[in-house]
Order: sequence, then structure tokens, then C-alpha cells
Amino acid sequence: MSIVDTSIAAASAALSGLAAWGAWKASREANKAAWKANATADSVAQIERGRWHKELTPQLRIKLQAEPHEVLYVRFDSPATLGELTVQLTIRDDRDRSRFPHLAGTPTPEQRAEVIWGPYRFRPGVDEADGLGRSVPGFPLLPGDRHRLALDPSLKPFWYEGAEGEQRWRSDYRTAPIRLWAVCTAPDHRPWKLAFAVPQDGSWALGGA
Repeated sequence: MSIVDTSIAAASAALSGLAAWGAWKASREANKAAWKANATADSVAQIERGRWHKELTPQLRIKLQAEPHEVLYVRFDSPATLGELTVQLTIRDDRDRSRFPHLAGTPTPEQRAEVIWGPYRFRPGVDEADGLGRSVPGFPLLPGDRHRLALDPSLKPFWYEGAEGEQRWRSDYRTAPIRLWAVCTAPDHRPWKLAFAVPQDGSWALGGA
């Protein structure tokens, strides 16, 4: 092969390599652009799903009826488009005591956890409430309907001793609200977790805002 032929072959090989590199780079840039477009679309879709989920937050109202027996009423106001809603309630303590230090001679974390630190508990054994009266399983509600649950006054801890301890316990929570978590579920939707502070004066506590 002559020097000219060799030069032509080398130039052709170089051009072929350059073309292949250019094609690879173009493909890589196209893939990056497609990935960014997909990521942006996913992000927008996620934001839209979050907005839609928030707009569909169930609007509940809850109130205490103390006479003649303590009853908690739960009403589902809207949105009606959700159809039947399932509501599960849990009584919250007045504050988180799980991180309190355990000092010698004081109640253990396990003993504190066995106390409902608030004015009321669900009536154990009624409405399928648990043995402590902390929570009830989910119950169905249609828009505009309400559900009633039996309550009892909360039990003082055993270390609140005697009549004085009972009086001190009742005094601590005489006007305290009933703090609740309401977990709401509806078909084809992620759950909503709503917080309530139900006053003892019989007025409705609103949720879903």
C-alpha cells in the first residue's frame, strides 16, 4: 500500500471514530435531556398529587356530650366525593413523656405509658376499645353522618395515692381538652392524620383545616 493510500485509510478511520464519538455524545445528551424531562414530569405529578390530597382532606367535627353519660360524637361533613370514610381514633396525652429521664423512685417509662394523661378515655370493652381505653378501631362514616363512642373519666396513676391524689388528678384535667389523632382512610387515597383538641364545654372541635 502506498503512502497516499495509507494516509487516506488513516484519515477515514479517524473520521469514522470522530463520527462514532459524535453519535455517542449526541445519544448521551439526548438521554440526559429525556431523564431530566421525566424527572421534572414526576416532580410536577408528585406536587399535583400532594395538592389534590390536601384539597380532599376530610372535614370532621368532634364534640363531647357529658350528660347524662359521657359520649364522644364524630361527624363527617365533607368532601362528599370521598364517599364512605373510615375513621380510627386514638387519645393523645397532654404532652410527650416518653423522653422523660427515669430517676430512682419515680415511675418507669413503661408505667407512664400505661396512663392516659388527659381527662377521658374510651370505655374499655365498648366500641371495641382497647383495654387501656387509648384507641378504638376504624369505623365507617358517610358524608353528613355521625358516630358516637362511649367515654369514661381517665384513671389516675397508682402513685397518685389516696383521696388527695384523686382530687389532684381531677383538678389537673378539669378543663383540659380531649386530644385526639384521627386517621382517615378512603378507597384509592393515602390516609390523612388529623389532630383534634375537643373542649369539655360541649362545643364542636373542627378538623381538616
